[in-house]
Amino acid sequence: MAAHITENAGEHAQALAGHAQYLIATAARAPSVHNSQPWRFVVGQDAVELWCDPRRRTSPDARGREMLISCGAALFGLRLAMRSLGFKPVVELLPDQARPRLLARVRPGRGVPMNALEVRMLAAVPHRHTHRGAFEPGALPPGLLPGLQNDALVEGAELALIPPGLGFQRLAVLAASASRRGNLDPRAKATIRRWTRAAGQPTRDGIPATALAAGRASLMRQGRLPQRDFDLGRNLGVLSAEGAPPAVTAILLTRGDRRADWLHAGQALHRMLLHAASEWVFASLYTQPLEDPVTRVLIPGQVGIPGHPQMIMQFGRAKTAASTARRPPDELTS
Repeated sequence: MAAHITENAGEHAQALAGHAQYLIATAARAPSVHNSQPWRFVVGQDAVELWCDPRRRTSPDARGREMLISCGAALFGLRLAMRSLGFKPVVELLPDQARPRLLARVRPGRGVPMNALEVRMLAAVPHRHTHRGAFEPGALPPGLLPGLQNDALVEGAELALIPPGLGFQRLAVLAASASRRGNLDPRAKATIRRWTRAAGQPTRDGIPATALAAGRASLMRQGRLPQRDFDLGRNLGVLSAEGAPPAVTAILLTRGDRRADWLHAGQALHRMLLHAASEWVFASLYTQPLEDPVTRVLIPGQVGIPGHPQMIMQFGRAKTAASTARRPPDELTS
């Protein structure tokens, strides 16, 4: 038995050392608020550690909730990459209370081949992106929505669907009110200017012009919730805002609202987005209404859903594959 354990330890160390760049690059393809990429990694002999980088926390994110959701998404990407090497990842969440920036420690576990869905999700990693332009007409593929709801449950969260009608109208009113307040906030404007990029800028973080809708995205109609004004009158965006409405509106919820819950929400988010992208379905993500504490408290009661809202999402079909740039693994490794 001791010899077997030693052999496994050696195999795991060799896998981590030989594939460290791949593991980090795959994890770093995760979505993050404003593509801020607020994560760092430490690769050891027997585990990969995920740390948050508070220097990249956006100013409206006072509690660090969005930062940890982003890092939770990177954690799922790291788990998926480890699965592609044939290992079942063993995750310690928040393993050291004395080091709050250490969010997770992930070790290779026993050898288990990937299942078909994991293979499809891995293939979707390069083209998965947050969709801010127009959608194409048509319903979502049969069976996808129940699959996304199961993804959320597997990761300790819930995906609540918001059908057209009174619930959606109330959500839209709350989102519009939060959007107006946010668009007038000087700190929020400064954050947007920090994390948006004009066409041709060579930066590997932030939101490029190719991922922004042209004109006032907040004025888009046809069932779209009001989007954050990323343009601020600068005419940066190049995506068309004209097209079909989203097929589905949903809210990602957790029962609790602590750091572990935010990390679970991030893992659920990335799992769902990759599952959807594997069928060329993408999501617009709405964080602005949830950055306003009053609006975030009001949403569950107004819409009729239990739990703590962590992300508002609208899904639809699209054929675009222009994902945003990411920082290279060398910049992310301590």
